Amino acid sequence: MKKFILSVLLSLLLAQTSFAGVKFPDSGFFHNDIRGVRSLLNSQIKYANKNNFDKFIATYDTNYQNGDGYDLDIYSKLVKELWENYDNIKYSIKIKDIKFESDGTAVVSLIETSVADIPVTKKMSGVLKSEADSVYYLKKINGKWKVVSDKINDEVTSMLYGDAIDLDIKLTAPHEVTPGYEYTASLEFDPPRDTFAIASIAKDKVEYPQKQAKEVFRKLPEDHILERLFIANSDNANEYVIASIGLTKADIKDMSIKLSLTGFGYQIIRVNVVDKPEKEELKDNKNVKEK
Repeated sequence: MKKFILSVLLSLLLAQTSFAGVKFPDSGFFHNDIRGVRSLLNSQIKYANKNNFDKFIATYDTNYQNGDGYDLDIYSKLVKELWENYDNIKYSIKIKDIKFESDGTAVVSLIETSVADIPVTKKMSGVLKSEADSVYYLKKINGKWKVVSDKINDEVTSMLYGDAIDLDIKLTAPHEVTPGYEYTASLEFDPPRDTFAIASIAKDKVEYPQKQAKEVFRKLPEDHILERLFIANSDNANEYVIASIGLTKADIKDMSIKLSLTGFGYQIIRVNVVDKPEKEELKDNKNVKEK
């Protein structure tokens, strides 16, 4: 699996906004501030869809740092990697809420989506789909709105090819876990008829450069559910849970069996690793502390 796909939705998907859900404090912010925020968001989606790297990065403050600990230098490298490998991704957002804080920060909650066709061969096509529940933090820098930070609350990315495109894949894991605690990830899907399915579940820390996760493929059980137990890292780094799927069919001819790959793909979800107050940890009787 090419690890740059893990940077697909590191908060670069922005589009048009509306005044719905906008909240104002008692004073200090006016409609011009809403226009400024909207203008920045509209500019980002325009530049992202055109792969205009310089203008896109210019919408971020030089002191930008996101919820995964990436500064503007690392984030810029991720964007370049992504657009060098996928230059046809279409981005959009749905604004859920805009708030203006007393310190001059605009807090934008949104749903980010992206889609792209990613063909492998003439006989096998592929589709990239991604959705993230994100929060952006904007401030006026020298009179212009800039993105100073962002975080992703929830994120699902899939890359599916061939017969795997039509699969109803359910990959689940907790949205948040405590450092050093166990959690369970579960994968479920119904393979096409007369198809032999294999799958694996792995995890990676969100880090740069990204390291290769260890994948162990297994035959999909008869109940079509594969589970794996993980221990969250103790470095306070967020994690990705990655499901890999392979579909094959047997062609029997002249007493010989030939297996043909009919589909494959990946689904990736985010697990944020968050320190909890001690009282909350004691209440969490579903997890077992790392020894």
